[in-house]
Amino acid sequence: MSNCCNPRNRKQQEDVFLRQAPFNLTMSQTQKKDSSNGETKPRTSFVNKFLRGSKFMSSKPESRKESNDLETTDFQHCNEAQKTATLDTAQPLTSETEWGPSMEEKEQFLQKLGRTAVDKCLDLNNCRLTAADLREAVALLPLLPDLEKLDISWNDSVGGNLHSVTQHLHLLSKLKILRLGSCRLTMDDVQALGEALRGITDLQELNLSWNSEVGGNLPLTLQKFQEGSKIQTLELVDCDLTSEDGAFVGQLLPMMQNLEVLDLSLNRNIGASLNSIAQGLRSTSNLKVLNLHSCGLSQESVKLLDAAFRYLGGLKKLDLSCNRELGGGFEDSSAPLATLEHLEVLDLHQCSLTANDVASLTQVIPLLSSLQELDLSANKKMGSSSENLLSRLRFLPALKSLLINSCALESETFTALAEASAYLRALEIFDLSWNKCIGGNLKLLLETLKFLASLRVLRLSSCGLVTEDVALLASVIHSGHLAKLRELDLSYNDGICNAGWAIFCQNVWFLKELTELDISLRPSISRDCGQWFGHLLKAITKLSEITEIGMRRWILLTSQEEELEHFYQDHRHSIHFDLGEFQEADFPRLN
Repeated sequence: MSNCCNPRNRKQQEDVFLRQAPFNLTMSQTQKKDSSNGETKPRTSFVNKFLRGSKFMSSKPESRKESNDLETTDFQHCNEAQKTATLDTAQPLTSETEWGPSMEEKEQFLQKLGRTAVDKCLDLNNCRLTAADLREAVALLPLLPDLEKLDISWNDSVGGNLHSVTQHLHLLSKLKILRLGSCRLTMDDVQALGEALRGITDLQELNLSWNSEVGGNLPLTLQKFQEGSKIQTLELVDCDLTSEDGAFVGQLLPMMQNLEVLDLSLNRNIGASLNSIAQGLRSTSNLKVLNLHSCGLSQESVKLLDAAFRYLGGLKKLDLSCNRELGGGFEDSSAPLATLEHLEVLDLHQCSLTANDVASLTQVIPLLSSLQELDLSANKKMGSSSENLLSRLRFLPALKSLLINSCALESETFTALAEASAYLRALEIFDLSWNKCIGGNLKLLLETLKFLASLRVLRLSSCGLVTEDVALLASVIHSGHLAKLRELDLSYNDGICNAGWAIFCQNVWFLKELTELDISLRPSISRDCGQWFGHLLKAITKLSEITEIGMRRWILLTSQEEELEHFYQDHRHSIHFDLGEFQEADFPRLN
């Protein structure tokens, strides 16, 4: 999703900090001499190195601290064996001795695969493959006739070279998942892929996201899809799709009646062709996920989608976020939303909702009894008009995530929310950041927090909190409430004095499962740490799960720097203190 669309990103844009250096492949371009005879030994090829592993390993998905509204992240780093593999230089592949493993190694490799899941997945996502590496990887394909998943996303070298892959796809008759996200595909690549897809009849998932050349050329890729296609997931995020592409999607949808996930996010020109898309959606009764984040939708778009919702009774996720022209569209057209009785995720953040929109949604949202995630963030006009809506959230017992940050809440609306929250016993994520009215009034929420035993994430950034607020929060923590809390964000609350932070730090160790804590100051402020820093270090020794502490723009005194050095000498915790780029230069261990 577009980072700029999430209000929480105002802080993140100010506090960009790279916590982890990118993985690098070791690509040896040198040859080693044999000490006994002086002959040059052949370099270990990418394929040989890959074959020596006991199995393919799908890497664990990346995680991110919330900064994007659309979860587009199924792109992983390759495994350790792949990271350290030495690679051949780019030369023509003309024989088995040049490009492939020996027959003995092939047989050994196939024996190791057996009839297990490892022979069904080839994941080279984000491995920084060169064109030569890609050709070596292609050499694996004939060895994997049962391959069901091929992921070469986030490898720029694929662009302009995809034909070397597509010409072998006919060998993969069982292929079900093909991911080519962010590969810099060219028009020739798109055309070659379209020809190859004709022969992959069992394909269930296709991801072409973040390839701008797909825009304007979508028919070249998908025109071979026939009626009765088995496609279940189609992801075309940020492909620079044109309105003509959108119209083509609308015509294609009736041929994909098995479709369950459709993601067209970040294609700002398809709003003009939403009429065609909405018509096509009527034929996708199995659809479970519809993502139209930042697609240039308008008030009229709401009416068009409403007509389609009647045919999407199984829809579980609907994302219409970051469509600022949508505001006013729900005034007379929200009723069909109520037909989505299985809806679990509704994202309407930054949609410029009007007071009349909120009034209309007040009649509908409480009827969505299966709703688990609701995001209404960055809709400023909710502040004075959402009292009834927030009060009726008590009728959503399954709600696990509630994001109301940056909504300009007022005293009455915050009070209504605090009272309703007590009924949300399943709540795990609660974000109220950037609502200044909470400052001095956190006590209204604290009684509620005692009932939220499942709460994992609490964000109160830039809420104007004062010393009394944080002292009351500390008392709730000391009482054993919030025991399951893993992330606590109290950043940008500059009205809390050192005494307040001392009370908090003396009690934070009761949050035994805490992994992230942020108490950073806003960019325009810097202050010396008080004696509470010692209490914080002492508390950390009792928090075995803690990995991240945000303290940007807090200035450590010389004695506190020494305390921190001793802390690292005495306690080998894997903790990252984010003190800001200037102070971190003095603490290599923190980087």
